[in-house]
Amino acid sequence: MRYLLIATILMIGVSSANAELRTEFIEYKDGDVLLEGYLAYDNAVEGKRPGVLVVHEWWGLNDYIQRRAREVAKLGYVAFAIDMYGKGVRAQDPQKAGELSGSITKDPKLLRSRAAAGLDVLKKHDLTDARKMAAIGYCFGGKTVLELARSGAELAGVASFHGGLDTQNPSDAKNIKGSVLVLHGGDDTFISDKQVAAFQDEMRKAGVDWQMNIYGNAVHSFTNPEADKLNMKGIQYNEKADKRSWEALKVFFREIFGR
Repeated sequence: MRYLLIATILMIGVSSANAELRTEFIEYKDGDVLLEGYLAYDNAVEGKRPGVLVVHEWWGLNDYIQRRAREVAKLGYVAFAIDMYGKGVRAQDPQKAGELSGSITKDPKLLRSRAAAGLDVLKKHDLTDARKMAAIGYCFGGKTVLELARSGAELAGVASFHGGLDTQNPSDAKNIKGSVLVLHGGDDTFISDKQVAAFQDEMRKAGVDWQMNIYGNAVHSFTNPEADKLNMKGIQYNEKADKRSWEALKVFFREIFGR
């Protein structure tokens, strides 16, 4: 997979005196499918730094996931929010979002290939320390990063925010090379207790370094303030869980990256 084009470049000021957050939309391919990801990094940080893949919810590469990429960049990493659907493909309603995400998740090989294409772009970026890579994902993206880890990708760690935990190939957990962090809503009705138990058993049997944080009173999509606008049962923002899970992610990064 190779770069095709670096398009729009934006510069966003941050609080540090000489800091300058830079973002780029980057076109790349998985097979014949044209994709467009969103790269963010702090230009004030010198030299190479760890790379963090960021995977979107079932909506696609929208403003929310771009914001998350910028927040990761502000921590001193190179963040690349990948595109799992195709350039410009976004869902505007739950039905379309379900169709798009379902078309990918039903084919684990495609899911892993699409995520690996984005990882390849991030690894090859001039500022990325390819020896220190991680991936985080939200909802559909959480399932994606877990599958990427199960594929044997060279990742120091993956973190799933209210993501799907099930897999068609639980024995693939033996391929996981890094640590796993799962940030889960205690009242998430989209992820059954059976799936939670199966995931934990999968991790234990494979000897994975894993941890799961469960947040009380939190349901699905607890990190996204836009969730409340859907008026869907079982989907709601939870400010406390959002902040607590983000702090847990920062601790996780310091642990796996040593910085």
